Parts: sequence; structure tokens; C-alpha cells
Amino acid sequence: MSPVLDTALVPPGDREEVVRNAVWESVVAVDIDHGPPAEEMSVRIGLGTVGPMRICSARATAVTIHRTAGLARRDDEEPAVFLGLQVSGASLVAQRGRECVLRPGEFAVYESIAPYTLLFDEGVDHHFLRFPRSALALPDRLLRDTGTVALGPGNPVARIAFDYFSRLATDDALHQGARAEAVVTPSVELLRAVLTSQQGATDRAREPMEATLSLRITRYIREHLADRDLSPARIADAHGISVRHLYAVLARSGISLGDHIRALRLAECRRELAGPYGRSRTIAATGRRWGFVDATHFSKVFRRAYGMSPRDWRDLHHPR
Repeated sequence: MSPVLDTALVPPGDREEVVRNAVWESVVAVDIDHGPPAEEMSVRIGLGTVGPMRICSARATAVTIHRTAGLARRDDEEPAVFLGLQVSGASLVAQRGRECVLRPGEFAVYESIAPYTLLFDEGVDHHFLRFPRSALALPDRLLRDTGTVALGPGNPVARIAFDYFSRLATDDALHQGARAEAVVTPSVELLRAVLTSQQGATDRAREPMEATLSLRITRYIREHLADRDLSPARIADAHGISVRHLYAVLARSGISLGDHIRALRLAECRRELAGPYGRSRTIAATGRRWGFVDATHFSKVFRRAYGMSPRDWRDLHHPR
């Protein structure tokens, strides 16, 4: 992966802020404590995206990374599972009162919803892959039990996975177009296989899929919320189920499909109208952007949901 950030090209006084902003915007919100002074600091980061996965390959001088409890609570992104692969040297991963040391050829998983610490005393030579937690469709208990555990040569599946994910992290050709789409499902299933085999519960690899189907459906809806052709038939087809099964799955979770989509779209309209660019487009255009084709209908359902019209809401945050 070609580096997109190299602190050698950044003035020493700006390096810490530049690195922090890159990590926060592209990977996750964390506190970063650099070992050497700014003049001696060296960080080279490559960033990539493969479907819902985010990839960060980093080489750097000594650093300690903290995901604090406050950052974990404040983060409004979808919960994630991180896969950290150790390329050379050693590092330490700590979360939920457990810790493990990673050596070359080993990796560990940890979650964004709980505080963690990554210690790179010898410097960083590491690949970080971020997976949506819901995409893995694994029980909470299994993720906790397999988290912060050094996975590698002792587990044949993990041994294969290390080679696979290292290649995925570094090969730019796999981050584009049809190739990227083709490797998403195998990547998710391989990580599932590693974690279930590590726990000796390979029979559980498929069991949670139905149990977490509702989560995967609602995640899909969020990802395609702005699509005008988002329909029950399309959602069902994307998950290999019938429309009838779709409604039944959501009903078991207490979700009415139409109401759920409408509420999410209204929330996005409300956020945009109150945001810094609330007056950059008309109210009707904002409604259309989130699937409300009829401006009168949009105003009516917005008022019903929030007790005021979209115009009044925007004027409240952006007085003329």
C-alpha cells in the first residue's frame, strides 16, 4: 500500500496533529502518545478501504495508543472489531483486563466499544483492519473470549489468515472496483472462521447468522438510506431472503420497516438542516436527498416527528 502520510514531509511542530487527524478521520478516535520528540518522530501510514472494511498500514517510531472510555462512549460510528497484525518487532494489546504480546506472524482482535491500549515500545510495523461488528455476526461472548489473544502459528486457520490479511492490507489492486467487492465476504468469513476455531466452536460459525440477521438488515438500511430505490424487495434480495421473511425478522425485533426507514431519513434531514451547511440547499432538496420526493409530505411528517416544520428547525439553528 502506498503511504498517504509521511511525517518526513511535515514540519516537526505539526507532526503530532497531522497524525492524530489522519487516524481519527480514517480509522478510529484514539489518544496517541509518541515516544520520541517531534524532531525525531517518524510515521508512514497507508490507508485503504475494501467494502465496509478500513485498512491502515503503519510504520512508525515508538508510540502508545489509548482508546479511552470517554472516546468509546462518545464515538457515534458503528461498533467495530479491529484486527491488528504484527509484521516485525513486538507490541502489546490490552483490553478488558487482559493483555497479550504480539510477535511477527501473530495478530489479535479487540473492539471499539471498550477502552484498549496498544503499546509499541520498539516502534510500529503493523497492519490494522477495521470490520463492522455487525458484519461478523458473532455472539458478544465469543468476541470477548477471543479478544486480546495472540493468534498465529498455533492455530492453522490463523496462520492462513495472517498471510491473507497481510496481502489484503498491502495490495492496492485489491482495494478497487470489482476486486474489492469480491473479497469482502471471504474476508469476513475467514475472520469468523479464525475466531470460532480458536474457541473450538466451529459449529457456531453459522449459528449466529440468523440470530444477527436483524442487525445486518438494519445496517444495510443505514448504508443505503439515501437510495430512492430502497425497497423491501431490494433489502430482502440483498440478504437472500423473501420479503415475507424480512418483515418477520424485523417484527421479532419490534421494528416496522416503513416507520424505521422514515425515522432514519428524518433524522438525517434534521441533522443536515441544523448542520453548518444547512442553508447550502433548499429544504425541498434536502428532503429529496433522503427519499422524501414530495415537499409537502416531507414537511408534514417532519412536523409530526419533531413538533415544528423543517423551515422552523433550520431557522432555529441558522437565523437569517
